[in-house]
Amino acid sequence: MKSTARRPRSDSIASAIQTAQNAAQAPIEPPPYVTLRDGDLPFWARIIESKARSTWTPADLVSAAHLARAMADIEVLQAQLDVEGYITGDKINPTAKAIEMLVKRAGNIARAIQVHALATVGEARDAGKAATAEREARQADEELTDLIPRLYAL
Repeated sequence: MKSTARRPRSDSIASAIQTAQNAAQAPIEPPPYVTLRDGDLPFWARIIESKARSTWTPADLVSAAHLARAMADIEVLQAQLDVEGYITGDKINPTAKAIEMLVKRAGNIARAIQVHALATVGEARDAGKAATAEREARQADEELTDLIPRLYAL
């Protein structure tokens, strides 16, 4: 039998409260059994922010770590390719082929964990998704002073 429990609509009061509580929480950390290098962490942070906190599963976090590593590796290899050139001798630089493989891998992982553009932003007509609302709440929280009342997680 299927569960009939559904997440609240992204424009509901319950969703607004959950969004404010999520924005006030500490960032999601990588699972302790996954190793991320210092260069991977900026990518991890952006990936984790790309969808609502409540939608991340433990398996998704492992895949997000793999995606962060792949994205960091792409940047390192791209810097190397910029120095060496796309063509070396009379053939394509093997670094370019490695980048292409990593870009494909990153795209596949992004689709699997639903952090690609269509999943996170939605179609143009679907403005106001939960991830967008959470990012806006996080930014608003950073901009507010202590003189302005706001929602806090209890």
